[in-house]
Amino acid sequence: MRTRALGGAAILAALALDQATKYAVVRYFDAQGGAPFALGPFLNFTLRWNPGVSFSLFAQDTAAGRWMLLAVTAAVTVFLAVWLWRARSVLTCLGLGAIIGGALGNAYDRFAYGAVADFLDLHLGARHFFVFNGADAAINIGVVLLILDGLFLSGRTGLSDGRR
Repeated sequence: MRTRALGGAAILAALALDQATKYAVVRYFDAQGGAPFALGPFLNFTLRWNPGVSFSLFAQDTAAGRWMLLAVTAAVTVFLAVWLWRARSVLTCLGLGAIIGGALGNAYDRFAYGAVADFLDLHLGARHFFVFNGADAAINIGVVLLILDGLFLSGRTGLSDGRR
């Protein structure tokens, strides 16, 4: 039961941090006219509206396409929520919570704005790889936690329930 609560806390934390940062970024760029700036040698702060999923794949510019992406997100989120409800591993619950929270954050953007606000531009010199947001980071962190739990901690007391 406590592991589910951790998963729920991870959902709320990922969703709240994602939406708070997106709100601040959109307000900043609206007020400042959209000029990007460097956050460090490999990261720029910019604003891009992504009508697709990760790496702008499956970009949907129509209402039907956006609703299709929302439906797929809803189905995957329900599957992950059932998994979270059944999970007993701390890392699995935290990982699933981070993924669900990130998915809900991006789904909210897609529903409210028709696209997802991305603002962290990862680059190496002039080579720009992708622009992402807090929800994307939460999803990736969640996946890493699931991999760590499955590969290295499965069956160890306290971190994983050993049921695989």
